Amino acid sequence: MKDLKHMIYFEKLLEDAHNELVVKAQEEGGLAIGYTCFHMPELLLNLDKCFSLRLRAPKTTSLEISTYYMSNYVCEFCRAILERSIEGGYNFLDGIAAVDACAQMNRCVENISIQKLIDKDKFFMSHIDVPYKVDDNGIQHYTNQVRLRVLDEMSKLGVDTSDEAIKKALDIHNEVCAIITEIGDFRKEKEVRVTGHEFHILNLITYTCPKALIVDMLRETLEEIKARTPDDKKWRARVVLVGSEIDDPALTEMIEDTGALIVADRFCFGSFPGRQQMHLVEGEDVLTCICRQYLEQSQCPRYMSEDKIQQRYDMVDGYAKEYNADGIIYEQIKFCDYWGYERAMASHVMQNEFGYQVLSIDRPYISKSSSGQLRTRVQAFIESIEIKKINNSKGAKRNGK
Repeated sequence: MKDLKHMIYFEKLLEDAHNELVVKAQEEGGLAIGYTCFHMPELLLNLDKCFSLRLRAPKTTSLEISTYYMSNYVCEFCRAILERSIEGGYNFLDGIAAVDACAQMNRCVENISIQKLIDKDKFFMSHIDVPYKVDDNGIQHYTNQVRLRVLDEMSKLGVDTSDEAIKKALDIHNEVCAIITEIGDFRKEKEVRVTGHEFHILNLITYTCPKALIVDMLRETLEEIKARTPDDKKWRARVVLVGSEIDDPALTEMIEDTGALIVADRFCFGSFPGRQQMHLVEGEDVLTCICRQYLEQSQCPRYMSEDKIQQRYDMVDGYAKEYNADGIIYEQIKFCDYWGYERAMASHVMQNEFGYQVLSIDRPYISKSSSGQLRTRVQAFIESIEIKKINNSKGAKRNGK
């Protein structure tokens, strides 16, 4: 397929959290607000002159110092964020909006705060409590937390946090989501016009760059894909990728190098959930309406109620059917508590109760450190899918179908 015009530039932007678009936005008076989790309403970090940046630690190597402050048995993503903070990699931030959703990330942001690792003038660190139940009480509590611990802090910096400001931010948020969704829908097609790796890069850009500075390039990229001649490459299998943070495009590239096309991305930093449009409801408080939708859309395994667990299984099943997947890959970053339990249980349920071919892996934060082992396991998984297809075809012929 013809290369997409902006893809090399997008890949360059992902090499550093403090990329050139972030620099440009701040030079124009913008305020960079970092966050680490879906449960921090991204939309609300883009009010007025603020723009959101989902924190990553690209090119991470050693985790020695963060391991000293935390532990060998803490999620590598959390340690990588702390390591990069200690290195001074986030000193450009004007604020960090954190959530009490994961004990390990709590320790990370606690270290950033206590050690005063970011000493920029007027820098703020907020931390909100996220309920475990999505009911009226939970939504009210969550909304109050966002108002008191995030919007009020932003107001101190002269940011307009009014309902009108939220509605304005909603417009560009929904436009970006609509573009990403339309691009993602091409993955349903039999003939491939956009790969999972390309989609991963495009989606990551929307989390890590000021949206106002990328939306024109995204529109242009969408039009390119619409006019693109489908690839004649014969993919060996179509897979849904599910699990914890994947902000390293090298991982999706490695998976697709084995011949497995990633057709749906149900992982942290993915588009399911995260790139669904938000809609205001007439008669409902604007802030409450936005916060409610974030809680309702969340598919995080921190929710352990029976209905939420079943919802996660059903949604992965739905993605596999909608995107015509042959199998599912469940992955987790090493020592991620929530996805550790979810991966073990869900990989069993999806294979034995839903009938899918499933690969279950744990991996380091930076995939290149064990790319050989991961590649071998994915290759073996793809071969098992191919063998099943051959056996099913032989069985159909014997039965005269």
